[in-house]
Amino acid sequence: MTLTIRLNDKAQPLAAGQSVADLLAAQEVNPQGVAIALNGAVLPRGRWAETRLNDGDELHLFTAIAGG
Repeated sequence: MTLTIRLNDKAQPLAAGQSVADLLAAQEVNPQGVAIALNGAVLPRGRWAETRLNDGDELHLFTAIAGG
């Protein structure tokens, strides 16, 4: 079964049962320096592997940028 989520405001199809960590790996996102909001709430890094994505979920990835 395929479901659709929104990843940074763009529709993203994915297989049912995938976790947030699975999605990051499939997108080749380096998890270092990344924060994630799932449906408007920050998702702690320790829950990425256990949190399964559902049809219609909205996921936003934020990358830390160092400046000076």
